[in-house]
Amino acid sequence: MLKFAGVVINNESSKVDRVFTYKIAETIVSSIKLGLRVKVPFGRGNRVVDGFIVELFENCENISNIKEIISICDDFTVISENDIKLITLMREKYMCTYLDCIKLIMPTGITRGMNQKVKNVVSLKCELSGKYHKDPYENIYTIVSDNDGIYTKSELSKKFNVSLSSINTLVKYGFLTYDVKIVDRFNERVYENYSERKLNVSQKSATQKIMNDKNNKFLIHGITGSGKTEIYMQLVSLMIDKGKEAIVLVPEIALTPQMIERFKGRFGKNIAVFHSRLSQGERYDEWLRVKSKKVKVAVGARSALFLPFSNLGIIIIDEEHELSYKSDVTPKYNAIDVAMMKADLEDCKLVLGSATPSIETYYKCENKEIELIELNERADGAKLPSATIVDMREELLNDNRSMFSGVLKQEITTVLEKKEQIILFINRRGHSTFVSCRKCGYVFKCEHCDIALTYHSDSKKLICHYCGSVKSLSATCPKCASKYVKYFGVGTEKIEHEVWKTFPDAKTIRMDYDTTRGKNSFEHIYNIFKNGDADILIGTQMVAKGLDFKNVTLVGVIAADLSLNLPDYRANERTFQLINQVSGRAGRGSKPGKVIIQTYDPSSSAIIAASENDYQGFYKEEIQMRKLMDYPPFKNILLINLSSKFESLLIKNIQNIGILLKDILQKCSNIKMLGPCPCSISKIKEMYRWQIILKGNFNSKFSNDIKKIVYDGIKNDYNNIRVNMDINPTSLL
Repeated sequence: MLKFAGVVINNESSKVDRVFTYKIAETIVSSIKLGLRVKVPFGRGNRVVDGFIVELFENCENISNIKEIISICDDFTVISENDIKLITLMREKYMCTYLDCIKLIMPTGITRGMNQKVKNVVSLKCELSGKYHKDPYENIYTIVSDNDGIYTKSELSKKFNVSLSSINTLVKYGFLTYDVKIVDRFNERVYENYSERKLNVSQKSATQKIMNDKNNKFLIHGITGSGKTEIYMQLVSLMIDKGKEAIVLVPEIALTPQMIERFKGRFGKNIAVFHSRLSQGERYDEWLRVKSKKVKVAVGARSALFLPFSNLGIIIIDEEHELSYKSDVTPKYNAIDVAMMKADLEDCKLVLGSATPSIETYYKCENKEIELIELNERADGAKLPSATIVDMREELLNDNRSMFSGVLKQEITTVLEKKEQIILFINRRGHSTFVSCRKCGYVFKCEHCDIALTYHSDSKKLICHYCGSVKSLSATCPKCASKYVKYFGVGTEKIEHEVWKTFPDAKTIRMDYDTTRGKNSFEHIYNIFKNGDADILIGTQMVAKGLDFKNVTLVGVIAADLSLNLPDYRANERTFQLINQVSGRAGRGSKPGKVIIQTYDPSSSAIIAASENDYQGFYKEEIQMRKLMDYPPFKNILLINLSSKFESLLIKNIQNIGILLKDILQKCSNIKMLGPCPCSISKIKEMYRWQIILKGNFNSKFSNDIKKIVYDGIKNDYNNIRVNMDINPTSLL
């Protein structure tokens, strides 16, 4: 008989990041399960706190001081047995706490008593009689009869212009009553039917292989427009037929409207949607719908991976190369890696899809860890767009100082005349990259971060893209008082202004972080362009992937080399992926597409390979560079980032840690240490930043040993220094 439970306490401190043993009272032993949330006494004062049961056992060696579980919080488990196994794996791999992982899995707000939203609706109780058989009572009674159990009394009063007092009278004398109704806080919209498409030979072959192969991990490497989404939908349909459930991940919210539109159009409204733009209540309701088995499919961003499906058949991750699948907050997990763990734990299929797979994923295919499926033709027989690289240095020599080359300007004019659509892409929002004085060279920087401010013409303000601080632009230089203040660089706003000036009759819309902050703004912009109510869509990486607009025949890449010059080992890969993906937005319908790639570095191998849609050529060159430089997938990287408001204290501590690590690494010839040194952006939000990078063949145990050394090294200044550690980060900035 079970007598003891291992409980993880709901406490943020890493000092209590372990499993505590509690007695199980006989009164609740029959209800105790793994994964339940319970109330327990904790600490010297026996403060009552939440805990999560992660172990159950019959015997315990020392039971003299063991406390007892007080009560069970919910009538359902918040984490499953497989979740507990996943939490253990993630805690080890990502150097985080039990609680960090539990918070990913349980619904937001549950520990604060969040429940389903309810309202008191008006319903019929008995027939009218006596003096109440007259207006206005008969009118109200008829309205309630037609809308029984739908509206509250205030909603009835406003919608049908009837008296609240009269409603109260009918309730008082028993003709009407109040019933509790659960309010659904999720998307109940009915979408236009998205009928099943007939698969071509390649799509059929891919579907059959995934369903029938003994392997459980697959990469669909399909060129843009090859019909990967239709394969996903067919796989989900087959899993539903087998009584299984499915999770479909998209990299960011910009892609969610289109994927929801297709999946709800195919499978009906009973699909859970899960992403960060939902309110806490909406997220809770979607979580509960999955938990109560009301839905079999979830579509969403990376957090949807942890929804509580009990019979999972498949996990699909679209655009698997996207950096947004890597969390930048603790726990700093990679959704691809976690999905691989989950596929093994749940004994389900994992399907990754991309036209430009990450180097790490494709390398796993070469090593047979993942089964590779290639799709080399567009699903409907359409041709890939033709691409032209324009050397912007020659444009300058020809006295063209516009941000549009002669070729791009001519193509835009032609496409507008044909009533077709255009996407203009630049991977930078705002009007100008930075503002400086042409006389003394002073650059307007953020007072809180070591970064140049970006000028936004809509607000006429300088904005920091790291801390969000806003500053008015001075007409004179703060350093030399000259009036030679000039904007440099280019952003989405500046392109928009240039389009207005050059093509005044074109209807233009912009999609970037600034225009998509509102709750439904992504979907609003998406629908405007989809419905043909705009001619030109200007955007950042949000427009580069997944979107399928049949009337887009021209894509212009304004500054292809922007991401090439970042001090990051992924810069080449990122550039290739962005150009290739955004190029794929052109010519997806019956009309041929063109891509104009503007660059100051036309000899870049990444840009050339992207223009030729040559993934294999790019991969071969990039994988050799990675091997030569000891970067993933050949070696691991551990980024140790320390930050503090006190610069001298920070430097002293990180240098001490550097000395401790050097002593240890003398015995590890296969591990290199870079630093300590300031980060590329040495200050953000008033916090100075320094880092150490470890590179080599090491495992999770080594990472956790290093973590202990780092925390021991700052124990005297723990409250003044923030530690951030990340395995194989997406960026080293």
